[in-house]
Amino acid sequence: MGAALQTFLARSLSTLSLWGVCAATMYWAYEPGLRILIGGLILTGLMEFYSMLASAGFPHFRRTGLFLGAVLTVGALSLGSLKGADAAFIFETSALLLGILWIFIRQIFHRNPDTNPAAAVGYTLLGLIYIPFLAASTINLLYLTPRAADGHLTGHYYLLFLAVVTKMSDCGAYLTGSLIGRHPMIPRISPKKTWEGFAGALAHSVIAAVVLVKVFPTQLSLIASPLHAAIIGLVLGFVAVLGDLAESLVKRSTHTKDSGSMLPGIGGAMDLIDSLLFTGPLLYLYLRYATAL
Repeated sequence: MGAALQTFLARSLSTLSLWGVCAATMYWAYEPGLRILIGGLILTGLMEFYSMLASAGFPHFRRTGLFLGAVLTVGALSLGSLKGADAAFIFETSALLLGILWIFIRQIFHRNPDTNPAAAVGYTLLGLIYIPFLAASTINLLYLTPRAADGHLTGHYYLLFLAVVTKMSDCGAYLTGSLIGRHPMIPRISPKKTWEGFAGALAHSVIAAVVLVKVFPTQLSLIASPLHAAIIGLVLGFVAVLGDLAESLVKRSTHTKDSGSMLPGIGGAMDLIDSLLFTGPLLYLYLRYATAL
C-alpha cells in the first residue's frame, strides 16, 4: 500500500469517525455533549496554537492566553445556555476587550527584559482572537433560536448545517485536488492546494447546503429556500478555503506540519476546526442580523 493511499485512508477514517460522533451529538441535541465537544475543541486548539508559537521561539504569554480563552469559552457556554445567543455574544466581546487590556498590563509589568515587548502582546492576542473568539460563534449558533416547549435545543440544526457544509468544502477540496488537481493555487503558502480543488470545495459545499435544507426545511427555517441555501453554501465554501489557508500560513510561519497528533491523518484540533473559525462567525452574523432586515 502506497504512502499516499495510507494517508488518505487514515484521514478518511479519522474524519468519518470523528464527524460521525459530532454529527450524532448535534443531531440529537445532547447539550452536555455539545458543550464538552465545543469547549474541548476550542481550548485544545488554543493550546496547540501556543505550542506552535513556542516551538518556533515566538514570545507569548501562554498561561495568560489559555486562562483568558477558558474564561471566554466557559462564560459564553454558560450564558448562552441560560440567556441565549445575544447574551453569549455580548460576553464574548466584553471578555475579549478585557483580555486585551489584561495582556497589555501583563506585558507592562513583565519583569523579564524583552527586546520586542509588543511581539508577546501581539502573539498572545492573535491566539485569543483567532481561536476562542472566532470559534465562539459555534456557541452563538447553538443558542441562536429559542428552545422548544420541552426545553430541548433547536439551534443545533444550524450548528449541524455549519459543520457539514464547511467540512464538505474541505472534503471536496481534498478529493478533487487529489484526483484531478493540476494547477497550484497559492504554492508559497500551501503547495498541495489547486484551483481544481477549490472548485471542488465550492461544488461540495453548495450541494451539502441544498440537501440539508431539503431534508430539514422546518428546522432550518431561517434559510428560506434551496436557492438561498446554495448562495450560503457557495459563500461558506469560499470562506472555508480561506480558513484552511490561514492555518497553513500559521503553520508555515512556525515551521509546523500539523497542529497536533491526536487525529491520525488529520493532525490536531486546530487542523480540524481551522475552516470553521472563519465560516462560523459569517453564518452566525448573517442569520442573526441579515435575515432580520
